[in-house]
Amino acid sequence: MGTRTSGSVGGQRKRSGSKDRHRASGLPNQVKVRDHGRVVSKAVVVAYAVHESGVREVIGLDVGEVESGAFWTEFLRSLKKRGLDGVRLAISDQHEGLKAAIARVLGCPWQRCTVHFTRDMVMHCRRDQRGLVAAALREIFNAEGYEHARERVTHVLERLKDVAPKVCELLEAAEEDLIAFYSFPPEHWTKLRSTNPLERVNKEIGRRADVVGIFPNDAAVIRLVGALLSEQNDEWLVQRRYLSVESMALILADPTPDTDEAPELTEAGHLTEA
Repeated sequence: MGTRTSGSVGGQRKRSGSKDRHRASGLPNQVKVRDHGRVVSKAVVVAYAVHESGVREVIGLDVGEVESGAFWTEFLRSLKKRGLDGVRLAISDQHEGLKAAIARVLGCPWQRCTVHFTRDMVMHCRRDQRGLVAAALREIFNAEGYEHARERVTHVLERLKDVAPKVCELLEAAEEDLIAFYSFPPEHWTKLRSTNPLERVNKEIGRRADVVGIFPNDAAVIRLVGALLSEQNDEWLVQRRYLSVESMALILADPTPDTDEAPELTEAGHLTEA
């Protein structure tokens, strides 16, 4: 992973996943690639995880058409085949087919990215209502715990039912997926409720892809993104732990998330493209 050769980048794509991952996540980016004589838009999918020591690590990279549920299933199965196991939570934004694939392949809860959800919701209301809606949603994501968050959802639905009925409909449907992170130690909440930790990496992938413009094939995308992710992975290895040993011990001491605090979710989440 530390080297920059083409071979090591390919190894990044097929990197073995270690067991007992606490969290798996991903982020999306679209790139233009020549495919059978035409230029198509494809997604670069990056998965990273925080393992039992609290250190972040890139565990997967691929290029494909993410509208297909089959793509997500194959991608997650490839991670499992390389050793990914014990995932407690998968975090991503919304993608068709991914949530079902996580449930089927990883069998863990899914946390929908609260930042992207909020951005999506404000587009369902008038411009002068967006500040009100965003502030109301943030109240839910900054609650004191799972039960408190559910109470806030009820209050927000009541307050917004006449102002933004579409937001209320979508919030009610997504409630459990938006507050899954409350099942974990409070020290983890800010790092589990969104895919924001990958925003800087995602922007850099986008910047470098813009410089290239149109990639000649999928392999060229993998080489460029893989080299960037190798650098990022090396940074993470020497930085302070993403999650403390003490807080990780609370997770490892319990084979499942705290079900007294929140119900265990059977439909797992959803990785995204990078």
